[in-house]
Amino acid sequence: MKTILLGLALGASLLPAAVAAQTPVAVQTIAGTRLDISAVGEVSRVPDIAIISAGVVTRSTSATGAIQENADRMERVRAALKRAGIADRDIQTSSINLNPEYRYAENQPPALVGYTASNSVNVRFRDIRNSGRILDALVAEGANQINGPTLTIDKPEAALDEARTKALAVGRARADLYARALGMRVVRLLSVSEGGGISPPQPMVMMQTRAESGSADSKIDPGEQQLSVTVAMSFELQ
Repeated sequence: MKTILLGLALGASLLPAAVAAQTPVAVQTIAGTRLDISAVGEVSRVPDIAIISAGVVTRSTSATGAIQENADRMERVRAALKRAGIADRDIQTSSINLNPEYRYAENQPPALVGYTASNSVNVRFRDIRNSGRILDALVAEGANQINGPTLTIDKPEAALDEARTKALAVGRARADLYARALGMRVVRLLSVSEGGGISPPQPMVMMQTRAESGSADSKIDPGEQQLSVTVAMSFELQ
């Protein structure tokens, strides 16, 4: 009797799950025509961050010599960045390399002639107006490879929200246009989703500075940067 009662209890406990599994999910239905639209909202901002790669390349007949000279010159570069007010959080090592150099001659095996050491850091400049002056100071302290800049916006969320608002307005206006052209009207908005159209920071003018080129009066012009957001919207037309 206990076995029979236990079986009945287990069967009863499974009933709600079985019934729930068979319950149909309500599907949104429309009486009119569905219109799907993709809309883009764009805004312009002046970049306030410049990211530049600064580094040192040294050569020596020995690996130890190349690394030691590189470390000494790189330490001067870091000290120049600190004197310029660049915070530790805005300096990030991007690469450290040591490579052998060979001399090649016909019908002879390669001959090792020395080593090349390189060390570079990505530097985030939060005051673009002074970045050119800082770059010139880095070259004076031994940096012989400078690449960049990548210009970006430090806190883009407010600008992206403005782009989102514009995208929604563009989508609604476009839906009204389609409806008028079809002799219909927009009854309601069915759905909205944000696509992958948020524009990432874009590299702008590429600059290269080498120590052997002499002192330069470097300057970075931030210009303007476009930020965009894409939204997908669905409307019901009648």
